[in-house]
Amino acid sequence: MNYPLRMLAFLGVAVSLASAPTSALAQTAPAGNAHPDTEMLDPDNLPNPLGVSTEPDPMTPQQKHIFAEKINLAPLRDAAVYHNGRVKILDTLARETITAITGRHDYLDLIPVFEASGKVKSVQKLHYDPLFTFFDLIASPTYYFDKPLVHVTYLPARRALIEASVSDTTQQNRWMKLTRLSPQLITDGFSVVAEKQGTDPQVARALNELRTVADLLWLGHNNLLLVIPTPGSNRWRHVAQLPATSPLRTAFTKMGDGWRAGDADRVNAQIILIADQLQTLNQGADAPARRHVEAFYNRAHPFDVGAWLYMLAFVSLLLAFGTGWRAVLAIGITALVLAMSAHAFGFGARWYIAQRLPIQNQFESMTGLALGGAIVGMVIMLIKRQWLFGAAASAVGFIILLAATQTGVPGETIGREAAILNTSWLLKYHVSTVLVSYGMITLGAIVSSFYLALYYLGKRKAGADDLAGFATHGLNLDDSVNTGRQRLLRDLDRAQMTVLQLAFWALGVGILLGAWWADHSWGRWWAFDPKETWALLTWVIYLIVVHVRVAMTGNRGLVTAWLSLVGFIVMLWTYFGVNLLLPGLHAYA
Repeated sequence: MNYPLRMLAFLGVAVSLASAPTSALAQTAPAGNAHPDTEMLDPDNLPNPLGVSTEPDPMTPQQKHIFAEKINLAPLRDAAVYHNGRVKILDTLARETITAITGRHDYLDLIPVFEASGKVKSVQKLHYDPLFTFFDLIASPTYYFDKPLVHVTYLPARRALIEASVSDTTQQNRWMKLTRLSPQLITDGFSVVAEKQGTDPQVARALNELRTVADLLWLGHNNLLLVIPTPGSNRWRHVAQLPATSPLRTAFTKMGDGWRAGDADRVNAQIILIADQLQTLNQGADAPARRHVEAFYNRAHPFDVGAWLYMLAFVSLLLAFGTGWRAVLAIGITALVLAMSAHAFGFGARWYIAQRLPIQNQFESMTGLALGGAIVGMVIMLIKRQWLFGAAASAVGFIILLAATQTGVPGETIGREAAILNTSWLLKYHVSTVLVSYGMITLGAIVSSFYLALYYLGKRKAGADDLAGFATHGLNLDDSVNTGRQRLLRDLDRAQMTVLQLAFWALGVGILLGAWWADHSWGRWWAFDPKETWALLTWVIYLIVVHVRVAMTGNRGLVTAWLSLVGFIVMLWTYFGVNLLLPGLHAYA
């Protein structure tokens, strides 16, 4: 058996070991190993400080939108509030609440515009500030009773609720397209669906989620823990727990009365009084700078901005590769620098807000992975002055940040850490090193994709010259010394090996640091945990790459490129599949 076949056979044995013992020996997470449960609603049922009214809200959607535009919530936006185990700002609480209810970062009201014949001509979209919707749900919840408010993720549950409540086929189709249902529709159909389909685990889960949403809708005022604890206590106080004569409590009552009356001037006056009272009562409770950073982080959406700047950089650098235009190259490099700046700000802001290194859940680790890969690609680009690495770095940042921000991965909200993650300083070095190695694996896979494109598409005579020119600009080579397609393939091979060797060593060091940390945290170096086993298998693939380079003859670059993609796929399984599908000690990841 020749060397490559022996290595592939070894890989097959490694895969079987990774799957068989993992399922048999996988450990369930010990106490303190999982993230704390999310508590969207404070359990104490207290009076609504804004007051209550059972009368229907008389405002039309257009009047409500005009009223919302007149309300100035800026004085309260960065007010401190205790929620879900940490001190955050009201703006963050509002965004988390509205996201949990609507499935969006803001509430969107859709108003059909009809023709004279009664046919829908268009739909008017009215966007609302999450903080306004948060207070509006507390002050005037009846307004939303028949509005498309609640997002139902599970499609069969959504369809069942609609069919149980709405008989008209046209209206059923309209509700299905909206994806959001009204509280009235859910109320009318809930018991019917629970009785008929409640034994279906997916439907039951969707109905349980709707119970949580219902609590947020009608008891959201429970979360107004805005006043610091009294001496000797560690519990923040609710506004309704203050004396009836408290200026803060009085201002909230007047704000609620003005809100339901549609008196924007009266509401704004009370908002200023509330902000002044909170500043007086909570003096010295929390660093104002941290609250200001959190407010700016919420408004700036740095990871979304970074993702689209990465895309601009990727497209610009690709165009520059094919054309050699210096102006387009300058745009690409500028966009890459701006993307990395926005990305780094977002990562640093979460670090500062959470007061811990933000690498402790799926969302945070993805942003860290993307940043590590982009930095490595940028550094190699500057050292070697080969713009191909800049394009690869842009692709890493764009793909991973887009996945993190648009697919709803767990951990986007800044929350508490699992207790096990605070047992040793080794954690931040272990996780950071592994994440950087995963970023370099992604970077290497993209460079290898360039190699494979040039290798296979370049065989076609018609496209060989264009691809050669493309790669010449991408590698910043001098046309006068270029010896053709083979020279370019050789340089691409060197590029992919530069990245893959770095990934090999970084992942190996990360695994060793992980074993060291496991001994500190769990009292054992290795437990055949799924995450451990598959990380080792990923490293074995890159070990094979290194051995192939030394031992085999023939087209080593082509084999390396394909093994790079295989390693990337295994890394994706290690990073996503193991986390989501297999139980183990790494439940927090």
